[in-house]
Amino acid sequence: MKRLLPYVRPIGKRERWGMAYLQPADYPNYGLPTGTTVDWITAATALINSYCRRPDLNVIQYTERMRLTSGSQTARLSYLPLAPMGMATTPLVSIEGRYARPRRGEMLDQPMPEIAMAFSLPGQWAAIDPNSVDFDSNTGELTLPWNVLGLTYNELAVTYTAGLAVIGDDIKTACAQIVRNAQSTPALNASKTKIDTMQIQYFSSSLVDETVQAWLRPYVANRLG
Repeated sequence: MKRLLPYVRPIGKRERWGMAYLQPADYPNYGLPTGTTVDWITAATALINSYCRRPDLNVIQYTERMRLTSGSQTARLSYLPLAPMGMATTPLVSIEGRYARPRRGEMLDQPMPEIAMAFSLPGQWAAIDPNSVDFDSNTGELTLPWNVLGLTYNELAVTYTAGLAVIGDDIKTACAQIVRNAQSTPALNASKTKIDTMQIQYFSSSLVDETVQAWLRPYVANRLG
């Protein structure tokens, strides 16, 4: 299964300010001085997002296109866990599939595929009812329903929501550890009033150490390419 570049819903300025994974009230619980400035937390949050290859760990909307192997009825989404947003009851917002042209030997022995071919359906896109698709929230695997015409799909476009409804202790602990690692790095000089984002990215391999990586591993996007 080959993935095409996923589209991520743009995040507005107001939303970006609300993305920090630690709030001042959290600092004492995660070993940070109460005087820690918000720019350290913002920089650590951005570094977490970059490492996890996603714009945010909170629940947001994605649109992803992927090609399916011949005859496959399953697909796997990149961003986990799948989670509904707001009052929605499912994380699947909309799904479209492009009908594949059956290869020799794949045509079912029934008239419906022949009818589909007569109306030139292979190659066209069709809506798929999200409620008819089985999904695993933790793995992102989708199982598509069988088509009444006997045609399979060779490409999918899926709009869905994924992320954490509540930022857990693992993410908050990782954020605090990155801040401590940064403040103990001489080149980042903790006395500065403004954090240099380029410097933070340059030292990312040492700031996101093995311990932090272990906390973040479940949230790294599965995106390929």
